[in-house]
Amino acid sequence: MVYVAGGNSTDMFELNSAEVLNPNKGTWRSVANMGTNMASYDAAVLNGKLLMTEGWFWPFYVVPRGQIYDPIADTWENMANGLREGWTGSSVVIYEHLFVVPEHERTKLKVYDNETDSWCTVKGPPLPEQICKPFCVDCCDNRIYVVGRNLHLAVGHISSPCPRDSSTKRCRFSVQWQVVDAPETLFDLTPSSAKKCYVHWKEGFRALNFAVDLVSIKILYYISRVDLHISGQVIIF
Repeated sequence: MVYVAGGNSTDMFELNSAEVLNPNKGTWRSVANMGTNMASYDAAVLNGKLLMTEGWFWPFYVVPRGQIYDPIADTWENMANGLREGWTGSSVVIYEHLFVVPEHERTKLKVYDNETDSWCTVKGPPLPEQICKPFCVDCCDNRIYVVGRNLHLAVGHISSPCPRDSSTKRCRFSVQWQVVDAPETLFDLTPSSAKKCYVHWKEGFRALNFAVDLVSIKILYYISRVDLHISGQVIIF
């Protein structure tokens, strides 16, 4: 199922409506309204629920709003304070945890702890300096993929979660980054979204990725030296 919620109307007013697409029937139907008018900055699916945040906006006077949708009960609820205040970038879900790549360059990855409603810095180096805004972020298995300006790519390998630290009672994660430099011919491009498709090679299925730049070109193909799995922000249950 594909969900769409909030956004802006043609006259740029924020919406509170939500709809769901049944891809088998090709039909849309309305679901419960969010209860607040909001244009989503980022969204994620965690523990069977849809998390939506409007994100922080300059000059940061107002704490961002966030909503959580339960598709079984067809209800929305306000997001916990720590979750919405600390959601400061683009998210992925790995090991059933919400990770965020902060919007600030050269900052460290962080992960949300549901039990304490707080964020922990992931052990390891910050996002590599070659990766500059704007970012396009996605994941596959235990890897985070961050495409930045000039289409340089950073692959973050997330360690398996360790037992909770006895002193902090927090689950510990670590990350190691690998950089894949883009060809010089792509240095004037910036990512706006990315899609994936699968092609059959002799050794099996690998991901062939298409980085999409809406200004310069329609479709640019880019095969990296590592397996990629990058897609745009589509919320699917």
